[in-house]
Amino acid sequence: MARLLVDAPLRLFLPARSRAGAVDVDVHADPTASVGHAVQAAGVPLTEVGELQVAGARVPAGRRLGPDDEVEVRARPRPQPLDGPPTLLLDVHLGALARRLRLLGVDTAYANDASDPQLVERAAAEDRLLLTQDRGLLRRRALRRAAYVRGARPDDQLEDVLDRFELPVAPYTRCTVCNGRLEPVAKADVVDRLEPGTQRTQEVFVRCVECARVYWHGAHSARLDEQVRRHARRRGPGGDASG
Repeated sequence: MARLLVDAPLRLFLPARSRAGAVDVDVHADPTASVGHAVQAAGVPLTEVGELQVAGARVPAGRRLGPDDEVEVRARPRPQPLDGPPTLLLDVHLGALARRLRLLGVDTAYANDASDPQLVERAAAEDRLLLTQDRGLLRRRALRRAAYVRGARPDDQLEDVLDRFELPVAPYTRCTVCNGRLEPVAKADVVDRLEPGTQRTQEVFVRCVECARVYWHGAHSARLDEQVRRHARRRGPGGDASG
């Protein structure tokens, strides 16, 4: 038998019976299996692992697992480098998180009908960091950049993502519906799309360059402003757009 010494932040991935008591997990030392395979078979996606060590020395995930090995499975340190452009792709269960990230101006792709193979293909084609709570999806070998999102509530998920990655933010510069860029637009150019009350009370508007959705600083903007104050690390251009 070999043994995995799992770092505390990673223990949420272990079966319930393995989370209680000691921090170590015994695994069968299959001579054909790698250290990385044993870690993932225990439930911990390699995307969440920062370092693997045996006898105090760092080892690659592809190293063969010995019968007497004690493998230290360490979590990725935070903040974690993006290892690529600051562009994200969220799986179908993270729609509310996608809206919050777009509110902060983070380039966030999302489609509520994307299959797992489509997500993997798009992440590779557009070099996007895939965010998901699907542990099976994280084990796909074709994924170059991916991460697990902690938290059940969208606000908690956003806190986790911003804590883990140093994403550049530019609040109110992206459409929360389609992720397109927002640009200022004259009131006269959109007045025919506005309700009478909005026509009377608002003067400043922006419009999505992709879907043409119009935004303004509406009655519910206080809630959005609070999200920006809580989560944005710096305010970018774009100011007060919300619709």
